[in-house]
Amino acid sequence: MCGIAGMMNMQRPAGIDTRLLQHINRIQHHRGPDDEGYYCDQWVGLAHRRLSIIDLSGGHQPLFNEDQTIAIVFNGEIYNFKTLAHELKSLGHEFRTLSDTEVIVHAWEEWGEACLSRFRGMFAFALWDSRKRALFLARDRLGKKPLFYTMTQKGQFIFASELKVLTVHPDVDLALRHELAEDYLMYGYIPDPHTAYRNIFKLPAGHALTLHPGQVPVPVQYWDLPETTTTLTWPQIQESLLEKIKEAVSIRMVADVPLGAFLSGGVDSSAIVALMSQLNTDPVNTCAIGFDQAKFDETQYARLIAQQYQTQHEEQQVSADDVSLVEILAQLYDEPFADDSALPTYLVCKLARQNVTVALSGDGGDEIFAGYRRYRFHLAEQKVRGLLPSPIRQPVFGLLGQIYPKADWAPRAFRAKTTLQSLALDSVDAYANTISKIRYQDRQSLFSAAYRHSLSGYTGAEILRQHALNTPTDDPLKFIQYLDFKTWLPGDILTKVDRASMANSLEVRAPLLDHALIEWAFQIESQDNIRRQTGKYCFKKVLEPLLPQAILYRPKMGFSLPLSHWFRHQLQPLLHEQVLSPVMMDSGYFEPRQLQKLVTEHASGRGDHGAALWSLLMFAQFLSRQA
Repeated sequence: MCGIAGMMNMQRPAGIDTRLLQHINRIQHHRGPDDEGYYCDQWVGLAHRRLSIIDLSGGHQPLFNEDQTIAIVFNGEIYNFKTLAHELKSLGHEFRTLSDTEVIVHAWEEWGEACLSRFRGMFAFALWDSRKRALFLARDRLGKKPLFYTMTQKGQFIFASELKVLTVHPDVDLALRHELAEDYLMYGYIPDPHTAYRNIFKLPAGHALTLHPGQVPVPVQYWDLPETTTTLTWPQIQESLLEKIKEAVSIRMVADVPLGAFLSGGVDSSAIVALMSQLNTDPVNTCAIGFDQAKFDETQYARLIAQQYQTQHEEQQVSADDVSLVEILAQLYDEPFADDSALPTYLVCKLARQNVTVALSGDGGDEIFAGYRRYRFHLAEQKVRGLLPSPIRQPVFGLLGQIYPKADWAPRAFRAKTTLQSLALDSVDAYANTISKIRYQDRQSLFSAAYRHSLSGYTGAEILRQHALNTPTDDPLKFIQYLDFKTWLPGDILTKVDRASMANSLEVRAPLLDHALIEWAFQIESQDNIRRQTGKYCFKKVLEPLLPQAILYRPKMGFSLPLSHWFRHQLQPLLHEQVLSPVMMDSGYFEPRQLQKLVTEHASGRGDHGAALWSLLMFAQFLSRQA
């Protein structure tokens, strides 16, 4: 796991400012504290920060081919590198190291851009071919590893693993993207390919970019979730699912440094630990974070698995009254990021790094096997949409959604406002309403009249609509799973884990997000993923011999914080200081009276706006850093 950065002169061979390249690369020192390396010629400069995982003595980067005409900087792991190295050697390529990085160089020589289809792993890399005068950048299929880029007005293309690297470059345009507030307050993050900045972009997951002097950067998609032309039978699932996951775990256990696993006590992480224990004779290193309030604590379930599989288990308990780490989040994420589970994720990464350099996680299980409650709700809503034509459904449920009170304080069965609103919408807009951090109508009331007008009808749902045009299925469940794979997974889950782990110089690997496993699992019929209101049904059934019922079928808790409590007590001064600060009031995005109303209602207990206030607090911290 590493950090990469670089520059390319797009107009003429003017050389590279090596001091500037070193300066911006060292901003991401945390991504690779073990080593750094540079390559510069008249056209490009490549920079690398290394966290040593494989081939500790021979993996220095940039790394070159035999005649030094190709150079690469690489962040990630290629899990099938030994198989590829054997094939490339048989084709006449000579290897000087045992690292997976060198496989990419020779694969480019042999197969060009088609080399990406050969790689099984997580990666973001930049490869310079001086013979072709081509810079080739690529990001892995699911977006586990980040890659940002921009073009300066002086004609230089710049890229890096983290946004903060680009923002310190003196020639980078830091004007904010106009749709920033709308997109962020809907999603809680900025979806690919956008960033908070108008002229800085993320290379989307499953995309590559080949750049020659004088060209405009145009990413090209090389992978997408496959069209489901066939479906797996129940016997096929029962026979193969566990073995396929076990194989994905096995190839991720290769490392020349200490390795362990996160253990939250949920189904996914417990499954990974169980399979690791089967594959390794030594006890697995596991770790868990807990809270001193039972409502937010899952450590008893993590302990259950640790005892069953005799792991070397570490726990750390955090006081639910401890808000000292809130400020850390603003430094970890270089643009607004509202997932409050980022804080415990940071803590579990910090705990893991005390004993290991690589940790396996259970990320991806909910997306692949339909574990989120919102999936079940969406399917139920779709049945109603199918029964009532839109000329009847839209006005009836639209009116009910408007007049039904917003009852965050009430038992969940009585919180029907979101459902009524969604039933008035089509499938995409309904799902946009479901996943919104702040619902459309609430965003509209928060925004100033001038900002609403300037959006000209644009909403963040437009991003979902664009992805919906490319969905490979008309199955209603797979349809929204596809949308999550394009937005939620790379934009929230994988961003959260990458920044939190890299801040602690820890590599995290996610076996359930193996692309070969996903291509196979996407053939599972939706009725086998959600059955009798049980999500991840087939996944849980094959795990029954390995995990206790108390783990498999207990209600999902999630990895969250006591936000509502914090904002009425410890964080109330910070809330007033930042959400009601001049930088927010004068930003032009918001109606000041509405911000004041949210804070006052929540503090008095007349409303529960914890999630919205957290989103606004993170946004305020971002805006304050732009001054």
